[in-house]
Amino acid sequence: MTSITDTNKTAIARLANEQLQARIQGQVIAPDDPRYNEMRAAWNLTVDQHPALIVVVKSAADMAQTVRFAHTADLQVAVQATGHGVVRPADGSVLIITSQFTEVSVNAEARTAWVSAGTKWGKVLEQTQAVGLAPLLGSSPGVGAIGYTLGGGLGWLARKYGLSIDSVNCFDVITSDGRIIEASETQNSDLFWGLRGGGGGLGVVTGMEIRLYPITSIYGGTLAYPVEQARKVFQRYREWIATASDELTSSIGIMNVPPAPVFPEPLRGKTIVTVRGGFCGPLEQGEVLLKFWRDWQTPLMDDFQVLPFAQVAQISKDPLEPSAGVSSSVWLNNLNDEFVATLLEYAVARGGPSPLIAAEIRHTGGAIARVDPRANVFGHREAPHVLQMLGLGQTSEMQAAFRQRAAQFKQALQPYTLGVYLNFMSGEEARTHARDAFSAEAYQRLQTIKAKYDPDNCFSHSYDLAAADSTHNN
Repeated sequence: MTSITDTNKTAIARLANEQLQARIQGQVIAPDDPRYNEMRAAWNLTVDQHPALIVVVKSAADMAQTVRFAHTADLQVAVQATGHGVVRPADGSVLIITSQFTEVSVNAEARTAWVSAGTKWGKVLEQTQAVGLAPLLGSSPGVGAIGYTLGGGLGWLARKYGLSIDSVNCFDVITSDGRIIEASETQNSDLFWGLRGGGGGLGVVTGMEIRLYPITSIYGGTLAYPVEQARKVFQRYREWIATASDELTSSIGIMNVPPAPVFPEPLRGKTIVTVRGGFCGPLEQGEVLLKFWRDWQTPLMDDFQVLPFAQVAQISKDPLEPSAGVSSSVWLNNLNDEFVATLLEYAVARGGPSPLIAAEIRHTGGAIARVDPRANVFGHREAPHVLQMLGLGQTSEMQAAFRQRAAQFKQALQPYTLGVYLNFMSGEEARTHARDAFSAEAYQRLQTIKAKYDPDNCFSHSYDLAAADSTHNN
């Protein structure tokens, strides 16, 4: 798509005010609107986007009208609930903000919930816990439920109940020409297959029906050990998970703790090994699981405890306020001693701050691996672990340093890697490495579905799914 001049921006804004504003309940915000800079911001502060137009929607009807307007005006469309996982900035496009469209409807008897486009997991969690049920959310209730789900969704119940995409019954979707359709196992099943793991590039999802599970408490938390004990901790972790039931979803990682007040004083400025987990089986068995660690030696920190599932965010303690973060990821085939040596070489801060704040490896398998790999597009279900690398990106120099270290790290890890998990990747890397997230056959099918439902690549702000000869391929 060609760049949009100031003259074109003015014309687009005038046309939108004349043709779109009267048809929607929400608000059309042009670049000269005083609210523009506030509304174009994403939760991830590394994102600096300049849409041709922002539309703050309040309903599915608003979303459909906006997509139809964009189609008529030959503009691409980006969708943002919170802006945690922006893949490609919405420069020169119509940015649909869904944060005011947050309807949740729970059917306790059927154990399902309907979740609308702008809803954060926190609201879903609150309403489902009120009736003794739980959704398959991630580590942070502040993340948008639909965006998270479209990328896969790996949370603290994953080994027991699978990925978030595995518990979706249906989506309501707007196609690039503004049609509203259902995607399910019986309606537009090809689109349903692709949406579950293929991201937001196939259509605009206005809502989804998800299955819920009878979880009200979880035994979870974090252990921390000095980095000098890393090899022994990894050895013990391998023993721990070797016999673990599917009720335990856990992780192990290296963290270079910043010297900031938000972190516990004994850990500030230190490099530590973390062991995190959530156990959703009988809570007394959670105490038994932790005896394996507590009888071994006293950690620097141990906050494992029984938690109401409404407080599941206490396990990961993800940031609550907007921050500038960068991330990369690979699936792993094992955690042997050679892998650990490579991890320590690249993840541990030496002689000054490291571009990597954390390198966390989650134990997968269980229910994730039992889903037929042909059931949806999501790839690499057979992998037993997935690594996420995290860094700070307040400046372009910090972002570049992270990308360089992550690339070197992944190059060194090649003997142990199987592909990438796109939800754990940020920005352009998530877009350009989309092919690596799927099998070759699945990616080719995904491109066919993309060509069917979005032939002009109107929804180009998610993963790169367009064929090379697509009309709008940038």
